[in-house]
Amino acid sequence: MSTLLVKNIHTLVTLDAERREIRNGALLVQDNAIAQVGTTLELPQTADDVLDLQGRHIVLPGLVNTHHHFYQTLTRVIPVAQNCTLFHWLQNLYPIWANLTPEAIYISAQMAAAELLLSGCTTASDHLYIYPNGCTLDDEIQAIRAIGLRFHPTRGSMSVGESKGGLPPDSVVENEADILKDSQRLIEQYHDNSRYSMLRLALAPCSPFSVTPDLMRESATLARSYPSVRLHTHLAENQSDIDYSVATFGMIPGDYAESVGWLGEDVWFAHCVKLDDGSIQKFGATGTGVSHCPGSNTRLASGIAPIRQMLNAGVPVSLGVDGSASNDAGNMLQEARTAFLLARVRESNPAAMTARDILEMATLGGAKVLGRDDVGAIAVGMAADFIAVNLDRPQFAGALHDPVAALIFCQANAVDYSFINGKKVIDQGRLATIELETLVEKTNAIAEQLMN
Repeated sequence: MSTLLVKNIHTLVTLDAERREIRNGALLVQDNAIAQVGTTLELPQTADDVLDLQGRHIVLPGLVNTHHHFYQTLTRVIPVAQNCTLFHWLQNLYPIWANLTPEAIYISAQMAAAELLLSGCTTASDHLYIYPNGCTLDDEIQAIRAIGLRFHPTRGSMSVGESKGGLPPDSVVENEADILKDSQRLIEQYHDNSRYSMLRLALAPCSPFSVTPDLMRESATLARSYPSVRLHTHLAENQSDIDYSVATFGMIPGDYAESVGWLGEDVWFAHCVKLDDGSIQKFGATGTGVSHCPGSNTRLASGIAPIRQMLNAGVPVSLGVDGSASNDAGNMLQEARTAFLLARVRESNPAAMTARDILEMATLGGAKVLGRDDVGAIAVGMAADFIAVNLDRPQFAGALHDPVAALIFCQANAVDYSFINGKKVIDQGRLATIELETLVEKTNAIAEQLMN
């Protein structure tokens, strides 16, 4: 058994059942789990490893990202897609993504994960739905294992091309029987339902405008035949999404989701910018989750999701950075601040969303949406996933009367330390698991090849 003691924490934000914020805090880790939480004076003074933060850092649970497209890191700010709404943005990028290779999937996954880790994320889900040129979900699973992020990959899919009324070109869609066969293979090969699992699978037909209702139903049946395999897709992202659903299925998106069996505690949707009032009530009643992606939604001018209304209705709401071709960033601290500010604007009320509301959404909210009860808080028996931010920064000067709120009100872009499953992955602001400079070079080289 190995032990780690983190002591002399300026403020330890536990997000435990009592929502304790402990001044001069400390925590003790045994192997990969939290063993003790309290003040520095209350906890043991020795351990196998000791990190003395000297009263200068705030420590909180690692952030949970519930929606991303790692491969899109290779296609940030593509000129032809800089000023498009969702559907035209996709149509301009599909031909470029058709050139993806297994190496491109691997490197882009590590680059996306590195950006998340540096910004405080310790658990992330990714939605990979395009598989040209021999690409597989295995490529990014292996990439993330090497970098150390707690991972919820989703087996995405597209089966309805342009010739059948869908949005993607026929060249990038798959046969539905092949999709289901590969989905089953991946679940049986990789899915780990154990406590503190580092990898759990979900099934994720891409969107109502790229798959059939049959694939939605059959994916749900397959997922629910295994323990804790969840379901994920995009829903009600913008007005064009609504119009397509009504024209194609004769239903608004929330009703369509219900018609194919996609409501329940094992389901979460990305965006839901245009989710109607009745669907919000159904989501709350059934425990259906939402991944709020404010950066992408504003970049594409899709709108601002009504997350205050969702929370009031009991909908589990989490944060997602979305793909780095529509957000052009993968920074979880930045996403949290954006969500905080936009929620206030949408409600025309600064009291509609507090800094602590957003921190809870970014931690416990993400854990709930992903079906986890072992991450999202610093408490005895929880996974040892936590981050530390040095408060001696210019952006926090004058804000230490409430350092917890300062994490959101002020501009915090990076963490100084991050531990996942008891292992250090960020050390004094540096990625500790792989060489970042080389990764950046490889990413840029592959991005250039992809465009050429």
